[in-house]
Amino acid sequence: MLLARDIGYPLMLKASWGGGGRGMRVIEDESELLKQIFLARREAQSSFDNDEVYLEKLVKNARHVEVQIMGDRHGNVVHLFERDCTVQRRHQKIVERAPAPYLSESDREAICDAAVRLTRTVNYSNAGTVEFLQDMDTGKFYFIEVNPRIQVEHTVTEQITGLDLVKSQIRIAAGARIGDLENSGIPEQVGIIMRGAAIQCRVTTEDPRNNFIPDYGHIVAYRSPAGPGIRLDAGMAYSGADIVRHYDSLLVKITASGYTAREATDRMRRALGEFKVRGVETNLDFLGALISNPLFLTAKYNTRFIDESMDLLQLLPSAGHGVQLLHFLGEVIVNGNKQVSGRTKPKARLEPEPPHLVPGQIRNGLRQLLNQQGPKAVSNWLGDQKIPVVTDTTFRDAHQSLLATRMRSIDMLRIAPYYAASMSDLFSVESWGGATFDVAMRFLNEDPWQRLADLSSAMPNIMQQMLLRASNGVGYSNYPDNVVKYFINEAATAGVDVFRIFDCLNWVENMRMAIDAVGETGKIVEATICYTGNILDPSRPKYDLDYYVGLARELETAGAHILGIKDMAGLLLPTAAKQLIPALKEETGLPVHLHTHDTSGAAAATILAAVEVGVDAFDVAMDSMSGLTSQPCMGSVVAALQGTEHDTGLDLSHIRNISAYWEQVREQYVAFQPDVRAGASEVYLHEMPGGQYTNLKEQAESLGIGRRWHEVAQAYADVNQAFGDIIKVTPSSKVVGDMALMMVASDTSIEDVIDPNKKIAFPESVLALFVGELGQPPGGFPEALQKKILKSRKPIAVRLGQLLNPINLESERRGLGLGKDYPVSDTDLASYLMYPQVFTEFRERYGNVSVLPTHCFFYGMQQGEEVTAVMEDRRQLVIRYLTETKPDKQGFRRLFFELNGQPSSVLVKDNSLKEKVQVHEKADRSNPRHIAAPMPGVITTISVVAGRKVEQGDQLLTMEAMKMESAIVAEAVGVVRRVLATIGTQFDAKDLLIELE
Repeated sequence: MLLARDIGYPLMLKASWGGGGRGMRVIEDESELLKQIFLARREAQSSFDNDEVYLEKLVKNARHVEVQIMGDRHGNVVHLFERDCTVQRRHQKIVERAPAPYLSESDREAICDAAVRLTRTVNYSNAGTVEFLQDMDTGKFYFIEVNPRIQVEHTVTEQITGLDLVKSQIRIAAGARIGDLENSGIPEQVGIIMRGAAIQCRVTTEDPRNNFIPDYGHIVAYRSPAGPGIRLDAGMAYSGADIVRHYDSLLVKITASGYTAREATDRMRRALGEFKVRGVETNLDFLGALISNPLFLTAKYNTRFIDESMDLLQLLPSAGHGVQLLHFLGEVIVNGNKQVSGRTKPKARLEPEPPHLVPGQIRNGLRQLLNQQGPKAVSNWLGDQKIPVVTDTTFRDAHQSLLATRMRSIDMLRIAPYYAASMSDLFSVESWGGATFDVAMRFLNEDPWQRLADLSSAMPNIMQQMLLRASNGVGYSNYPDNVVKYFINEAATAGVDVFRIFDCLNWVENMRMAIDAVGETGKIVEATICYTGNILDPSRPKYDLDYYVGLARELETAGAHILGIKDMAGLLLPTAAKQLIPALKEETGLPVHLHTHDTSGAAAATILAAVEVGVDAFDVAMDSMSGLTSQPCMGSVVAALQGTEHDTGLDLSHIRNISAYWEQVREQYVAFQPDVRAGASEVYLHEMPGGQYTNLKEQAESLGIGRRWHEVAQAYADVNQAFGDIIKVTPSSKVVGDMALMMVASDTSIEDVIDPNKKIAFPESVLALFVGELGQPPGGFPEALQKKILKSRKPIAVRLGQLLNPINLESERRGLGLGKDYPVSDTDLASYLMYPQVFTEFRERYGNVSVLPTHCFFYGMQQGEEVTAVMEDRRQLVIRYLTETKPDKQGFRRLFFELNGQPSSVLVKDNSLKEKVQVHEKADRSNPRHIAAPMPGVITTISVVAGRKVEQGDQLLTMEAMKMESAIVAEAVGVVRRVLATIGTQFDAKDLLIELE
C-alpha cells in the first residue's frame, strides 16, 4: 500500500509472465487496489500457472525518451544526450530522433543528469541506455529501465555527436579512461557537443495494408539511397535475399542527419522515396506518410501516435497499386478468371484500337443547353424539332443485352473522346444504371461511380443517360425514400443528365418520389411507360390505347419533362407505333422518346414508322453492338432516313469508324455472347425483355433443361397470363422467369399452379410479387391465385417505401468506415446502401483493376507480353510478364514481372493443387466468434478443447512467429465449438484457429 502511494495513482497492474495484455488493469485510486490485485493474480494463475503481478506508474499521455550513457572502470560516467523513441508499434521502435524535439534545455539537462547520477551510483561501465517516460500533461519524467548494452539506435546518437560508440566501448572495456580522447575516443562531459539533428527509420517487411503482418518471399531487386547525411545499417536487405516466415522483419535501418531537424527529416523523406525493394511488401510508404504527418513534424505526439492516427494509412500513396495489379494478374494467370472458365475464348487477345482522332474544338451539344437553361429548355427544344434525335445505347443496354453486362470501363473510355468529337448531335448516350451498377462491383471489380464520372468528363458535350427503377433505385428491392433520394442526388452530381424512370408494373404511385427527387436536381425527368401486349389486339383489352394515354397523362401531371416508351421485349409493331405515339403527344404535349429491342428482328421498321408520325427521339445501338436482343442498328436507321425530311444529320463514316472499334471490343467478350443466331417471332408469345431473354436461356442450361427451351418460353407465357397479364421488366420479369423455370424443371403444369387444391412450392420472388412488395399491377392480382400463394399473409395495399423507416445516413457512414483504412465517400455510401454485401466484398479485393486491358483481366498475360496501365493520376505502369516457378511444398508459385523496368514478383497459391497441399479454413472477419491467426506462425500450445466454456481474456493457444511466442485470448465469453489448430502446424494469417459458440 505504501509502495502504491509512493508511485502515485493511476497505476498499471501487470502479470509478471507472458504478454499480450494478460492481467493488465488500470487502478485509478486506492479503493480499487486490493480487489484488482486479487483479480489480476487469479487471471495470471489461470493463464500462466504463476500468480505474480507487479505495479507500475501509469502515464496515460506519455513520450518515450532514452539517454545514451557511457561509463568506464574508473568511476567516470557521461551522457551523450537523449533520443526520442516515442513512435513505436508492438513494442518496436519505428522512428528515433535526436535530440528529442519536445524537450526544453532545462528538461534535457534534468533528464540527462538523472541518467548519469543513476548509473554512477552503481559504478556502471561501458555503453548503455537509460529509458524514461515523460508525461506530456505535466512535463514530469519517470524512470523505466536501463539497457546495459549497445542498441541499434545508437547510430542516431553517433550522428549528432560524431563519436564512435562501438569502438569506444571496446577500448573502455580494455581499460581506457573517459576523458583520455586518444585512447577511449570519449571526451569529458564538457567536450561532448550536440551537432545538428538526426532521424532514423526502421525499414521492414511489415505490410501496412495487411495489419502490419510481416511479408515473406524472395527479394528480386534492391536499391538503397545514398547522399550526404545518409547512413545505412544493413539487416537482411540485398538482391537475392530470401525473407522467411519466422525471421525478424527488419530489412535495414536508415539514418538521416542535418544541421536542423527539418533538414534531417527532408533528407529522410527523400531517402525513403529512393529506396526500391521488389519481391516483398515493405513499410516504406507508411514511413513516408508518418514523417510527413503534421503531428510528427510539430512533435505533438505520444506513444499512441500510430494507433490513434488512422490518417497515416489514408496518406499512403498509390505506388503500391502496381503490386496489387501484379497480385491480381498472378491470380488470373495461375488460377484463371472464373467468369470465363469453360467458355469460348477470343481468337486473339488484343487491345482494341480506337479510330484516329484529329485534335480540334469539340462542338457544343444538348448538355450545354441543359446546363445553361435547364431541363424544360431541352424538353421544349426537343418538342419543336422536326428532325428526330438519337440515343446510343452501346454503353449500357446493348452490352447488357448481348454480353451479360460484362463490358468494362476501359473499353468504353477509349472510344468516348471520338464520340465527343464526331457525335455531338446525339441526344444522349445511355451509359449507366440498370444491371451495370451492381455488375461493375460484383464481377468487374470496378467502381460504377468512377465509370460515370470518367464518361461524363470524356464526353462533356453529350448528355449521359441512366435507367432508374423508381423506388428500387438500381437495386431489386424497395428502399426507404431517403436512400433513393440520396442515390439520385449523387448520380446527378456525378454526371447523369437524363433519368429514364420506370416502374416494373407501371404504377405511377411508385414513381412519384423518384420523379420529384430528379426534378429537384435540375436534371431531365424522362418518365417512362413500359409497353406490353398489343394495342391492336382486341382479345387483350387490358393494355389498349386508352390505358397508355391515361398513364401518360398521369406522368405528365407527376412532373415529366419527356415521355419515354420502354418497349423492353420489342413488342411494339410498326402499325401500333403509328397509333400510340401521336396519341401520347396529342394528349400530353410532351416530346416522346422511343426505346425498343430487336428480338423479333422488326424493331427497325417500328422506329421508322415512329419517325413518320413524329417521334422526337429514338434509341439505337452502334452497328456491331446491335440486333437480336439489343437495339436496332444505328447505321441502318440513319441511312434509311438520309435524304428525307427526317434526316438525323449523323455522319455514316463516323458511325462506321466507331462500329469498327466496338467490333474489336466485342471479340474480347466472346465468352459472354449468347447462342442466339437470329431474330425470333417467338417473342410475341413469351414477351420476355431483351435483357432477360439470354439470361433465362443460360439459367435453363444450368438447370439441365436447355433443350426444353420452347417449353420454358410457353411456360413463361402461361405464367404471365395466370398472374393477370402483368408488365414484365426488371424485377417483375424475374418473378415470371423464376416460376417458368420451376415449372419446367419440376414438370408442373399451369393447371397445377392455378388449382387451389394443388400444393405448390412457390419461389420467394412470387410471394414478394403477390404480397405487393413490387407494387400494384393494373387491375390487381387474380384473387384466387393470390389467396393460394399468400395463404394467411395479408397483401400490402400501399407503396412499400411509405412503410420503411428512413435510414440514418451518417450513422451508416460511420459504421461503414469503422476499422477501415480508407475514407467513406458519398458515392461509397450510396453503393453500400443499394448493395451492402456486394460493395463490402468489392472494397476488399485487388484495388482498381479497371486500368488493365480486358484480355488481361479475363485471361491474364502470356510470357513475354507487355501492357501499359494508365492510373487515375495519369501515371503509366508498364507491366511485363516474365515467367513462373513450379509450385513449392505449400502449393505456391512465384511469378516474375517487370514493373516500369524494375524486377518484381508475387506469390500465388495454385488452387488446382489444393488436394495435395494443406489448406486451412479462413476465418470470417465479420464473425466475432471466429478466432483467427493474427500472423503466420506455428501453434506451440493449445489450452482449450471443444465444449469448454471460456471467459473474456482466457488464453486459448499460443503461436510462435518471428522468434516470438504470442498468446491468443478469447475476446468474449463463449463455449468452444471447434478447435482447428494443432500443435506444430503452420498457419497463415487469417486462418481459422478456434470457433466459439
